[in-house]
Amino acid sequence: MRDRLLRDGFVILAVVFVGLRLLAIKPWADSVDAYAYWTTRDGVFYEGALLGPTTFDTATTGRIGSYLYSPAFAQLLAPLVWLPIAVFSALWTAINSATLWFLVRRWALPSLLFLPIAFEVISGNVHLLYAAAIVVGFRWPAAWALMFLTKVTPGIGVLWFAVRREWRSLAIALGVTAAIALASFALDATQWARWIDILRADASGAGTASFTTVGWYLPVGLAPRLVAAVVVVVLAARLDRRWLLPFAVVLAMPVVWLNSLAVLAACVPLRQQDRTAAARA
Repeated sequence: MRDRLLRDGFVILAVVFVGLRLLAIKPWADSVDAYAYWTTRDGVFYEGALLGPTTFDTATTGRIGSYLYSPAFAQLLAPLVWLPIAVFSALWTAINSATLWFLVRRWALPSLLFLPIAFEVISGNVHLLYAAAIVVGFRWPAAWALMFLTKVTPGIGVLWFAVRREWRSLAIALGVTAAIALASFALDATQWARWIDILRADASGAGTASFTTVGWYLPVGLAPRLVAAVVVVVLAARLDRRWLLPFAVVLAMPVVWLNSLAVLAACVPLRQQDRTAAARA
């Protein structure tokens, strides 16, 4: 009875929220990151479009609502972004909701009390998809391509395979990423050149000079966090603790926003996998 109530409660809440998005009912219609993905429909990905009907001061918000991932991810979404924005936002919300259920099952409804997860569903980013990619990535390493082709640095998690000398899995993760990138580059080399320029500017610090970061984020530079992420990956691989890997992915984010912590939802199924493996051993 408890499990059924938790399941039905989550399904009802998800359906209601998807409906609010579909009907464009304020304030639930706005989805900053989903809107950024939707703006790629014009084929020009990096113009710094701002969040549709919401007014922002461009001098201070800069990249709010901007698409900043690789052209490959935009090309993958191409069949969906031609939908009206309300339909696309509703569909993206449904995908995130289904992903959350895949990760934590009956705990999906209580997990919404963890603010980063609730905020992730509202904002429409890819952090829950990252969590799912980590979980399935142990069996299907190609899932790590999602990290490399969006925020790039979270792909550092593939070091798990290198530390454990699982060379086949490492080759699949990197090979699939390279194959997708090459195919995407062949389709639109110009956008790839622009995205690489953005990455170079961000790496040098020039890309953040023109805007002020707004919202809650971890005020620690990427370089020390990457070092910490490598340490966590190595420890996780050596100790055979899969549930530690999501922490490394969070640390490796270009910017650790509040909703970035939604990646930690992967710890629930990974912890269960570790327990099952230990019991079998």
